[in-house]
Amino acid sequence: MPYFHDINPIAFSIGPVAVHWYGIMYLLGFLGAWWLGESRRKQGRLPVSAEAYSDLLFYGMMGVIIGGRIGYMLFYSPLGWIVHDPLALFRVWEGGMSFHGGLIGVLVAGWWWSRRRKIHFFDTIDFIAPLVPIGLGLGRFGNFIGGELWGRHTDLPWGVIFPRALESLGKSRDELYQMYLAGQLNGAARHPSQLYEFALEGIVLFAVLWIYSRKPRPRYAVSGLFALLYGIFRFSVEFVREPDVQLGFIAFDWLTMGQILSIPLIVTGVVLLFLSRRAATPSLQPSALSPQA
Repeated sequence: MPYFHDINPIAFSIGPVAVHWYGIMYLLGFLGAWWLGESRRKQGRLPVSAEAYSDLLFYGMMGVIIGGRIGYMLFYSPLGWIVHDPLALFRVWEGGMSFHGGLIGVLVAGWWWSRRRKIHFFDTIDFIAPLVPIGLGLGRFGNFIGGELWGRHTDLPWGVIFPRALESLGKSRDELYQMYLAGQLNGAARHPSQLYEFALEGIVLFAVLWIYSRKPRPRYAVSGLFALLYGIFRFSVEFVREPDVQLGFIAFDWLTMGQILSIPLIVTGVVLLFLSRRAATPSLQPSALSPQA
């Protein structure tokens, strides 16, 4: 019998304010990235002070939020909002974040920070790349807890019944659960695609990048590996992930927006790895520990 998803997306409430697990995952991802990145900064992997490094992560976090929201509205929403409802961009509580938009936001933030610090842009991005999967993985786990962004129908034994995917039935969660116990919802089981992405984009991608970057690598190599692997992982999981209802399939009755946006990442990854073959390898700079750095 498939698993009936019955997890409360709200972790706890403080008065009228509800704290969702998804927000907690974002916070844990940021803290994890800061802690691991700080350990490498102390090794001289980024020639800046602790304060400057904290600034980088703060700008990166803002890039994720702002870029992710703009990306969602541009890539996944009908563009009529630009003329008829421009304030929709700011209604973040309605949901809607795009990884690809967030990535662009992080790149812009990294470029601006690198320019101010007079550091090569790709030295910064190569440093950040192994930290990103922490937030990616936890974010996907948050999607699963929230019962959103589910997969397509499956009869595999690990299929999950997501009540939010059955809202068209007009049943309460309790009524759906009784139907589940009676075996009436077995055909509604779906791939837990959020967990597939948690495993691939989070655990696997982090492990590969972290191990690969344990010693200095040629410029572009770590960023290229990140772009290539993420693009392949995301493109693959989209085959079992339910297309966005407002878009459906973009072409050929199988190509999704997530796959279209992942193709440039795969190409970019290949190009960066090719460029890394003749690029210099930045050396460790222990002097970066100086507070004046």
